[in-house]
Amino acid sequence: MSLLPRPVSQTTDASAPPFRLSADSVIRTDPSAATTARILADALRASTGFALPVETTGTEEIVDSVGTDITLSIDPRLSTTSGAYRLTAAASGVEIVGADADGVHHGTQTLRQLLPPANWAPTAGAQDWTISTTVIDDAPRFAYRGAMLDVARHFFTVAQVQRFIDQIAALKLNHLHLHLTDDQGWRLEIAGWPELTGIGAATAVGGGSGGSYSADDYRAIIEYAADRRVTIVPEIDVPGHTNAVLAAYPELNPDGVAREPYTGTEVGFSSLDIHAESTYTFLEDVFTQLATMTPGPYLHLGGDEALATTEADFLHFARRVSELVGTTGKTAIAWHEFGASRDLAPGTIGQYWNYVSPEDGHADKLRSFVDQGGQVIMSPADAAYLDMQYPDVTTAGLTWADGPTSVERSAVWEPTEIVEGVGEGDILGVEAPLWTETVADVQTLEFLVFPRVASIAEIGWSERRAPDWSDFLVRLAELAQGWSAAGIAFHRSPEVSWLD
Repeated sequence: MSLLPRPVSQTTDASAPPFRLSADSVIRTDPSAATTARILADALRASTGFALPVETTGTEEIVDSVGTDITLSIDPRLSTTSGAYRLTAAASGVEIVGADADGVHHGTQTLRQLLPPANWAPTAGAQDWTISTTVIDDAPRFAYRGAMLDVARHFFTVAQVQRFIDQIAALKLNHLHLHLTDDQGWRLEIAGWPELTGIGAATAVGGGSGGSYSADDYRAIIEYAADRRVTIVPEIDVPGHTNAVLAAYPELNPDGVAREPYTGTEVGFSSLDIHAESTYTFLEDVFTQLATMTPGPYLHLGGDEALATTEADFLHFARRVSELVGTTGKTAIAWHEFGASRDLAPGTIGQYWNYVSPEDGHADKLRSFVDQGGQVIMSPADAAYLDMQYPDVTTAGLTWADGPTSVERSAVWEPTEIVEGVGEGDILGVEAPLWTETVADVQTLEFLVFPRVASIAEIGWSERRAPDWSDFLVRLAELAQGWSAAGIAFHRSPEVSWLD
């Protein structure tokens, strides 16, 4: 079985006796990898019908494990790169050693790709559960490998978000950026501001009923993600994309008049009152509460398409709100427009959404983050945006970013070649955003996300090499057999020779 993302190295001996998972197999783990062991066992029990007991034991005993066991352990000496792992499969068993807990998790996802695709199925079936003798040494290229889910344009439940987390974690993506607010809806409970969800969450694109997450809901998402080594990055989009806020709290409007709820798809018409201290009191409370609820290091503050905010006001706002996020102990992430300011809080991260060949002015704004000591996340819209239409289907998605976007286009771009002066060390990672103006259900979500999200996963994880589109196609087709078994409604692009 070839793998996606492509590992650093893989040596296979097809002539040697294979590993065979059986009814006698045990998953053995040291305590620091116990959560990953439990998740692996739950998944494989469902698809194999085997008992697969999990035994937590000391590292010395794990090293000596023999038979048909799967053993998980952590050894920081393996690598200084977070997420690195070594997987060894032989007739005597499977051993996964991670440099840290992230590495063990990633190794288990590789293990599942090595097993027959039916291991992704939710119910048990008869199968010869074998893996050829193989040794894999692997580590990620970039520390940040993410996907974004817009729950503001259309709301998705906790269970639906958790399903998405499982799907991206299987591809070794390790950040989920939740776009929690926009003109059409505010989706997170904030204590002391009841109308954010009372009024601001009541709508969605097209006039739907909207929805919101309670603080407990949000914690449930975070905990579920953390167990799968995924960090939640919450976004409160300001100063534009704020009609839902302005409908809920008119005092945050420049004219003090409440806005009507908005269910359309236009952008660039809303803005907070940049000059009112009440705006910063509100934002300080929101970001402080959000920082308390969010264990990850980042808060995303949006900043894109603030067309209703004057340039001078925008520059003032960018400085002040990036500093405000810094006071919470978190690092601010902003869309690359914030780079127009040369006075951002130290370490502010810029997320690039313009094209692989930047339009005028966009490259300079991204370089500004690097010049100010920050890093960048690359999400070029014409390659990484998952809500773009496919060339062969026009029923879902948009086309504004030089669309439609083929699977090939999503797979062959190189992050270091987009903006001159922004090199490997300046790039924190990559992210694949899914905006949901045209996405109201899970089936449409999965149709647009898969298979293109696999392209971004490979770019974020695998060593830089000359693009090999034909090799990627083979590995993608094999990977998709697991998607079929899992019931993922992926798009069967005619670019790929699918295997089932």
